[in-house]
Amino acid sequence: MMRRPRASTANAVNCKVVDSDLSFSQTLSTDEDPEEWRPPEPKPKAPSKTARATGEKKAVAKKTTKPKEAKAPKEPKAPKLPKEPKLRAPRKSTAGRKTQAAKSLKDSQASGLAGMKRKEVDGDFREDTEGTQTDFPVEERAAEESGTSVRMKEERLSFIVSEAHQSDRRAGEGSSRAGLGVKKEEVEEEDFTFDKPCLKKQKTSASWKGQPTTLPPSEAQSLRNDLNMNWDLIEVLSHLTCVEQWVCANIVTLLREENTVPFMVRYRKEMINHMDADAVRDVHMVYEELCSLAKKTQSVIQALKKDGVLTAELERNLRSCRSADELDHVYSPYKKGSKLTKARRAKALGLEEAASALINTPHTLDLRAWVKPGAEGLSSVDDVATGVEHILADMISKDPETLTYVKTLCENSFVTIQSSVSKSALKEKEEKSAQGQKSKPGAEHKKNKDIDKFHLYFDFTCNIQRIQPHQTLAINRGESLKILTVKVNIPDGVKRDFTRWCINNRWRPKTFARKELHAIIRNAVEDSYKRLILPFLTRSYRTKLTTAAEKESVVMFVRNLRQRLLVCPVRGCVIMGVDPGFRHGCKLAVLSPTGQILHTDVVYLHNSNQQSEAEKLRHLMLKYSCNRIAIGNGTACRETESFFADLISRHYFHPLDVSYCITNEAGASIYSVSPEAVKEMPDLDPNLRSAVSIGRRVQDPLAELVKIDPKHIGIGTYQHDVSAGALKAALNGVVQECVSFVGVDINICSETLMRHVAGLNMGRARSITEWREQNGPFINREQIKLVKGMGPKSYQQCVGFIRINPQTLSSVRLSSKPTPEEREKPAAKKAKGKTGVNIPTSFNPLDQTCIHPESYHVAQRFLSLVGGSVDQIGSASLKHCVESKVKTSGVEELARTVDTTPETLKLIIDGLTQPPGFDIRQNFGQADFKRGIVSMSDLQVGAVLTGRVDNTTLFGAFVDIGVGRSGLIHKSNITLDKLPVSQRRRSLVLGPGERVEVRVLNVDLQRGQIGLDLIRVLQ
Repeated sequence: MMRRPRASTANAVNCKVVDSDLSFSQTLSTDEDPEEWRPPEPKPKAPSKTARATGEKKAVAKKTTKPKEAKAPKEPKAPKLPKEPKLRAPRKSTAGRKTQAAKSLKDSQASGLAGMKRKEVDGDFREDTEGTQTDFPVEERAAEESGTSVRMKEERLSFIVSEAHQSDRRAGEGSSRAGLGVKKEEVEEEDFTFDKPCLKKQKTSASWKGQPTTLPPSEAQSLRNDLNMNWDLIEVLSHLTCVEQWVCANIVTLLREENTVPFMVRYRKEMINHMDADAVRDVHMVYEELCSLAKKTQSVIQALKKDGVLTAELERNLRSCRSADELDHVYSPYKKGSKLTKARRAKALGLEEAASALINTPHTLDLRAWVKPGAEGLSSVDDVATGVEHILADMISKDPETLTYVKTLCENSFVTIQSSVSKSALKEKEEKSAQGQKSKPGAEHKKNKDIDKFHLYFDFTCNIQRIQPHQTLAINRGESLKILTVKVNIPDGVKRDFTRWCINNRWRPKTFARKELHAIIRNAVEDSYKRLILPFLTRSYRTKLTTAAEKESVVMFVRNLRQRLLVCPVRGCVIMGVDPGFRHGCKLAVLSPTGQILHTDVVYLHNSNQQSEAEKLRHLMLKYSCNRIAIGNGTACRETESFFADLISRHYFHPLDVSYCITNEAGASIYSVSPEAVKEMPDLDPNLRSAVSIGRRVQDPLAELVKIDPKHIGIGTYQHDVSAGALKAALNGVVQECVSFVGVDINICSETLMRHVAGLNMGRARSITEWREQNGPFINREQIKLVKGMGPKSYQQCVGFIRINPQTLSSVRLSSKPTPEEREKPAAKKAKGKTGVNIPTSFNPLDQTCIHPESYHVAQRFLSLVGGSVDQIGSASLKHCVESKVKTSGVEELARTVDTTPETLKLIIDGLTQPPGFDIRQNFGQADFKRGIVSMSDLQVGAVLTGRVDNTTLFGAFVDIGVGRSGLIHKSNITLDKLPVSQRRRSLVLGPGERVEVRVLNVDLQRGQIGLDLIRVLQ
């Protein structure tokens, strides 16, 4: 879009500074972004020709983007702002009083100066910036291809008060500001790297696929008024998520109609502008947060009204809050149980009128008239002046314009977060070291070890815009353990500029004021900044950093879990699951190709009777023709692997060609004692259930892992440091997404797996299982309507993800033949709850596809158009007919012919041409089976190996290279040039299960650490 013209060295360095902020600028707000912008010339207030020329350049670039952006240059409708040139002159002296345009111009200049200042101060980061600036043309081209909208960037200029955003727009209407404004927004959008998780939003804001589906005006108005706040729900939602307003309105409407995320992503693509599940889930989460904020605001207003302290101004301030942090700031002085604030005590003395007079009519104010000898707080002129100062300080700290200005100053300054070892932890550590060997090595040693874990943060300082999410979470954990003390450092220059602006502009008396009254105002401003505003800013920064870091961590969990669930199943072979152990032996479970338990046993491979145990293993392998072994990666894994590798190398299982794999057994022990495991395997020992789970994880990872709480699967990092509710909701959402998109065969699917299908829950899944037991297999999708508790909405949401496989249908019919009496029982039940429902009893071939029943008539029309029939679904002949028709006519023309949308037609084409039993997981990697073993001591620096990503964290990726210990590819070694083109714009890049080629950088045998460098991703 508009990035190509910017190619100067200075801008490239600046981009890198922004780029290093992986989460703060993307999620919290773009309040910090202006700091990163530097004007191309040292004097931005110089003649407007340069800016005008720049604006024309950018306007040309905008023509290649979507239609909405093309309207941006037409914003200045009339030369209605002749004051702007005048406002430029007094910018240095901050003399422009209460003028938003002047303020925004000043912010622009401060932004440039702060950027230059930061380059000097932030010396320890400069080397990294300069060293990698050559990578940015690649990222700029990638960003350009994605077509990120200018409108989206405009919406992200402010994180709190809408006046700031609107003032920037008003100030930018003049032609002299247009070019400058565009440049500022553009630099902000350069803020990304390969692992920034907001690219999915950029995609939705880029290419316009189809026409916007807008809401009726009445429905749109009801959405806006529903929360009863002083801001527009759709506008704020669009601003926070960087998604177009029409898309946000559609998503909110779909959510209110109880549509699930998988259903929207697959069957309502045109309404959500082809957004993926993560992007829709993000909008959903922000929408719920706004609803929660509105609900909390309403309860606060009711409480204040009940206490009799609610005023019209206070209610307006409360309803203008856009975050829980703002709401708490406004509400905290009025909370029950909190001590009476200085301002409220002064107001109780009746000094509010004097404070108002000090600003509005100071020439009439005589403080001596308020003196009441003998009255506490009013006994002298000094007491009255102090009370007026407290009231004024309170007014300053809650004024939206003042808060916006001080935040802008902070954005343009070098604000840092600093952590140091706490005095108590340091004292405790010194005491332990002084005691030496006299102390007991138990819990005390562990505590000392915990302190040492945070040694990186004992003297840590970082710009808040550069701090990484894992650093934020580590600092928070150290602070909660009382090992670290943390503070936010705001430069003294902010206080100086803030005080000057307040005295000369915002809180300047409207008429003549005597010297002593000016002193009161100055004291009130300084007191407000030190006592009220500074703590608020500190809390705000800490909250935003923590929120962004938690979001990054949750995104990491979601991606890792999706990769783990979508591992390709190993079908058609007998597998032996092995839960290794020393003293209690290795637990074995031999499983049939369909996961049925054929045999369980315990062998003791690590004692003196190894030969007899090996004979037992060979007997089991030959008896059940088992040629695949899945070994859990827990205790004794390495020794058990060596034992099997030795047997395989000696061809001990001949004539079988046996191979083994190591699989993650995280959560298997917890599952083995869970009620679900007891219900599924009631007669089996819990230890043997673990072996069964390990084997089934290789056979069908999705079906087995959904039985386990996602947080026990061993993915991601810092799971105990993030919001448990947000993590659980996100992980449950991705489980539902994976299960739904893979699809389930309703006639053989377990109840546990079925409850994760979109639209179903535990009760409906149980009802489906009971119906299946009483009536036999489902013959078609229409019969699902007969299930108890299955209403029209539930049916609509789930039916597209449910399959009726003709092969399993026939096999289930043969294996279970209900008696006539059993068939008659549910008939009466059907009539009881589903009267008048006419359900066909024949098999419909479309029921084995991903096509939704609501589109069956369209599919029939399309088949007639191409000259095919439903009996040919998945055949090569039908695929050839469809492809030739699409090639000659095009999808859009065919969609118009059959009266549907292109998105729906594409889905129908996929459903008709995919082979029977198609599984989307076949495109993902399988478990790696091997026959030999390599030890860590065999590794040499510089050796090139292949491996599979085992886990991804916020600081890098752990790769299993087959030596018993995973190596770490640090995030600095995962660069764009090493990735396939398709992954360069994908968030977090590497995920569990991906095969990579790596180079060994270092091997630390003592600490068991392996450093790796990524060479390429294998496809």
